[in-house]
Amino acid sequence: MKPVQPPAAGELLVSTTQGTNDFFEHAVVLLLDCDRDGALGVTLNKLDETPLSAVLPEWVELVAPPRVLFSGGPVSQHGAVCVAKVADPIEEPPGWRRVIGDIGLLHLDTPVELAAGGYTALRIYAGYSGWAPGQLEAELAQGLWYRMDSREEDIFTADPSGLWRRVLRRHGGTPALLSTWPPDPQLN
Repeated sequence: MKPVQPPAAGELLVSTTQGTNDFFEHAVVLLLDCDRDGALGVTLNKLDETPLSAVLPEWVELVAPPRVLFSGGPVSQHGAVCVAKVADPIEEPPGWRRVIGDIGLLHLDTPVELAAGGYTALRIYAGYSGWAPGQLEAELAQGLWYRMDSREEDIFTADPSGLWRRVLRRHGGTPALLSTWPPDPQLN
């Protein structure tokens, strides 16, 4: 039996839960960091109730459509995380840290004028999703998540509400079947 690789930054976690009414129901999480201290990521398909213009108005025109604030997860919801695609993949601009390929984290203290020319796509999240050491591995062993490769169109999708179903369908097999279930299977 082939050993299971530990979760890695840049992967997607796609929730297998339905009907739980918790934050992670139908969630698609981009992992940003995974190490011996745990894991953290942002949820790509959950919109925040707070308008982006109310908290970071100078960034609104720089973010990818839809130009809204996303809810990255239930941890530190009053903080912000910015995922950005650098314009020049061989460059590492100040305030930016690579996660995978030309996509990384941008510190929101970066002057907006510098960000305007240095990035081709941005997304801002209120809070993040976090796991203590061993917690994510335990959830994966319980079958609470599918692990999938991320694509740029997942991270910066203009249609976040359909992301969960699209990612499951492209995976095929059982995940694709799960994508066809009605929002509330009990009403089927």
